[in-house]
Amino acid sequence: MTPAPRWITDTEPGHSEWYIQRFREMAADGADLFGEARFVDAMVGRGSRLLDAGCGPGRVGGYLHTVGHRVTGVDVDPTLIEAAEADYPGPDWRVGDLAELDLREPDGSRTRFDAIVCAGNVLAFVAPDTEAQVLRRLGEHLAPTGRLAVGFHVAKLALADFDAALAETDLVLDLRLATWDLRPWHDDADFAVSILRH
Repeated sequence: MTPAPRWITDTEPGHSEWYIQRFREMAADGADLFGEARFVDAMVGRGSRLLDAGCGPGRVGGYLHTVGHRVTGVDVDPTLIEAAEADYPGPDWRVGDLAELDLREPDGSRTRFDAIVCAGNVLAFVAPDTEAQVLRRLGEHLAPTGRLAVGFHVAKLALADFDAALAETDLVLDLRLATWDLRPWHDDADFAVSILRH
């Protein structure tokens, strides 16, 4: 059995509720919460099938649904999924561990997505030493021409560790940026957005 993700083991009681409230307050204050979602929207055609992997309280997948995509969101934390359902109705929100992700169609075939987004430092919160397993699971759900966008602060997950995990999969790095707003990658960047493909 896969170890519990760090989101569960390494956070204090009440962290999920604090996280939900933080983003609700930011939304009420007019903050732009959808930069990652606009990035993904630009990568795909209208009406695409998208997976918000580690969706949290739903801000990325919720936006993508409002602009016409078919969105599934998965997060290990049922409290966050409950908030996503309340704040962003429409997508198919599900509780699940990305390290054990296995989404299926009614005929039993694997569900495939035109793009997958993994924002918000999700890979820094998976169980230790499961980064490659999570990337493999996501890759199994990626359509042959699909792309996977992964973003995280390099202080939370070392880029070398991410690249080592990536090397254990059949995914390849297509593009790396320093921000979700398309700034070029440089070695001193404190954030990495990696676009992966088969």
